[in-house]
Amino acid sequence: MFYDIDEAINTAVRAKEEGQALSIGVVCNAVDLLSRLLERNIIPDTLTDQTSAHDELVGYFPEGMSVEEANKLRESNPAEYIEKSLDTMAHHVKLMLELQKRKAITFDYGNNLRGQAHDKRGVENAFDFPGFVPAYIRPLFCEGKGPFRWVALSGDPEDIYKTDEALKKLFPENKGLIRWLNMAKEKIAFQGLPARICWLGMGEREKAGLLFNEMVKNGELKAPIVIGRDHLDCGSVASPNRETEGMKDGSDAVADWPILNALINTAGGASWVSFHHGGGVGMGYSLHAGMVIVADGTDDAKRRLERVLHNDPAMGILRHADAGYEEAIDNQKQFNLSL
Repeated sequence: MFYDIDEAINTAVRAKEEGQALSIGVVCNAVDLLSRLLERNIIPDTLTDQTSAHDELVGYFPEGMSVEEANKLRESNPAEYIEKSLDTMAHHVKLMLELQKRKAITFDYGNNLRGQAHDKRGVENAFDFPGFVPAYIRPLFCEGKGPFRWVALSGDPEDIYKTDEALKKLFPENKGLIRWLNMAKEKIAFQGLPARICWLGMGEREKAGLLFNEMVKNGELKAPIVIGRDHLDCGSVASPNRETEGMKDGSDAVADWPILNALINTAGGASWVSFHHGGGVGMGYSLHAGMVIVADGTDDAKRRLERVLHNDPAMGILRHADAGYEEAIDNQKQFNLSL
């Protein structure tokens, strides 16, 4: 951890030269770090932002201010604070564009930094670097893959560890999943009820849910498992600056799909279906459907898990097949899904 930007940069350059994998934290405003990289002509291989730019008041920090000064301004004059945040966002995006011009692989993390700079500060080329979904994630969405999460209602971490091991046996060919589950157990602490998340796709989510239900039924687990997913998923969201950015058929802002997702999960018997506005990019930029289903070991839960954990990722494949993605059309045929 560093408080001096040049010390942090020097350490990073040295680690790269030595082939050392090293995570470095530097306490500073991101725009100051990017400015210094440009001044020294040190171009990172990859570049993104990890901001909450959709929340100008609480989620973003104006440049040129100490923490104490910013906290005071946030309380005394929130309107001025927001204006300063937006000014800094514009500067932030321009610095990222310049680093992209100098060959850094640059992408938006997904909390609407580009949208804020473009819509509220007139940075016309803000979208010259892509969001992470069209750049990297969309092929996974075409397979019905996305963040699958579950929570142990017993409150006992051992229940999560048992599900980890069960998934590794269920999907022995999925080396990435196994590597992640091993690392998660070793490196990630639980907060509140013990929980886990991983990426599973069409067919896999249904198998995992039914396995958890059976483990509850036979007493391997001390209490039911609650299964959900992120709002960032393959078929549950309309978000033109993130999940549905740059769709092949131009349907970025079409909201039919998340509404249909919510209706289908309700009909399928999900325990909890919700419909949200905002979704990480701010009000007015996203609509998405949430889904939760409980695996309580009953036959009723088994039937509902089969429906919900089939239909939910299937909506992702169908959404992308409808938009013309060949990978999704192939998966539509593979899983016998009909539009």
